[in-house]
Amino acid sequence: MNPPIRLLAVWCPDWPVVAAGAAAGVPAHLPAAVFAANRVIACSPAARVAGVRRDMRRREAQSRCPELAVFAVDGGRDARLFEPVAAAVEELAVGVEVVRPGLVAVPADGAAGYFGGEQALAERLIDQVAARAGVECQIGIADGLFGATLAARRSAIVDLGSTKDFLAPMGIGVLRQQENDRGELVDLLHRLGLRTLGAFAALTERDVLSRFGHEGLLAHRLANGLSERPPHRRRPSPELSAFIEFDPPLERVDSAVFVAKPLAERFHAGLAAHGLACTRLGIYAATEGGEELSRVWRCAEPLGPHGIAARVRWQFEGWLNSGTRPTAGVVRLRLDPEETIEGDSLQLGLWRGGAVGGSSEQDEQAGRVLDRVQGLLGPESVFTAVLDGGRGPAERARLVPWGDRREVTSPPEMPWPGRLPAPSPATVFAEPVPARVVDVAGEPVALTRRRELAAPPSVVVLPGTRPRQVLDWGGPWVAEPVWGEPGGQVRIQALLAGDPALAVLLTGTYQEIPEWTVEGVYD
Repeated sequence: MNPPIRLLAVWCPDWPVVAAGAAAGVPAHLPAAVFAANRVIACSPAARVAGVRRDMRRREAQSRCPELAVFAVDGGRDARLFEPVAAAVEELAVGVEVVRPGLVAVPADGAAGYFGGEQALAERLIDQVAARAGVECQIGIADGLFGATLAARRSAIVDLGSTKDFLAPMGIGVLRQQENDRGELVDLLHRLGLRTLGAFAALTERDVLSRFGHEGLLAHRLANGLSERPPHRRRPSPELSAFIEFDPPLERVDSAVFVAKPLAERFHAGLAAHGLACTRLGIYAATEGGEELSRVWRCAEPLGPHGIAARVRWQFEGWLNSGTRPTAGVVRLRLDPEETIEGDSLQLGLWRGGAVGGSSEQDEQAGRVLDRVQGLLGPESVFTAVLDGGRGPAERARLVPWGDRREVTSPPEMPWPGRLPAPSPATVFAEPVPARVVDVAGEPVALTRRRELAAPPSVVVLPGTRPRQVLDWGGPWVAEPVWGEPGGQVRIQALLAGDPALAVLLTGTYQEIPEWTVEGVYD
């Protein structure tokens, strides 16, 4: 087997929350966290001091740190603000590859020889990133990207040929990466008693392949300190590149978004026709003033059209919205497959359109219309809904910008205690509407510690309307898993008298003086 190359990884800890705080103007010393599907995916050091941890639910995180600044996950924002970091590294070392926002890799040998050794290079890069981009980073050097990434998290320089020994004592959970979670494989290895990378690496490749399949074999290579992929990579021919020229020159991000998707689809289709898939994407642009802009993105998994378009969009946001903005508009954009692998898993189906595989003509036409609207109004102007898991309708519907991957972050089929029964409200308010719910005596309907209503609801008063009699009601259903403390919530459905009658979803909050809001309205 070919040995992995010597790589240097530059890692900016907690980058999603660093970028979110910088975009919102929140000082870095304040507690902050980025959430996806109501779970923490990144948090600041101040938040960790207060007890906030990754994968913690939003409610628990805010109970531990009430002053926590809350941000939503935004891959475009993270990539745009990371461009100055990549540019700072590129000033000292050639061959910079963006693995993901917050992590870049660069071949270590050439730059280390120029600056007098790997330790000297690491020190220069730390100072360079701090001076040019204003952020802290950690450096790791090892054989292969996997080892270098883990070395960066420990600020370690691993001796040549010692990466396997460096990895051996680490827990098997480090095989989980942002680009490839490998959750099921890691759980299986843990149940089988293979708790460390060293124990997993001790197995033979034949046994690993027969028991864990191709995914297990790639993970086994990582545990042995080898390359992320087998060495039979193919250097693509020049005709597989895709390019487009702009007249007039392109100077706005929304215009870049408009051209990114069709160019990405053409680029991907050209590779697929040759049975290939891209694992390292080169994005090259030329400006009207003669400037050359370039960046290489390294990916753990083969890129599809959406992944390619997303990286083009992120890169243009970084070029056009950063402090290193080019002095003239972009006149030419080229996508190069810097590295490819066999694309067996990307083989197209035999049938296209209709109900059997592929997209129908109506879907493609609708997609072109949404692309056009997005190109006119900007990348954050068009959204589609993804149905996630959750207890209430507002939790289950998640809006995704058009063109981004529509991934389910919280599986709907998982058990959700207290889930609201079907049907869901036709209209769900972005901000719940305050309401007053009283019993027959005219007293506010309170909630008991047994998660019940203290009295049946009799009248509901909505803002700006006359009181409405409650004709019928159902529930309550627990909206929050934590009960018995102020802030716990339940939901009830109520049919209100009127012409016409009105069916609403009401949410009550458990506290000394109960609060009620209208979360949604049924047709």
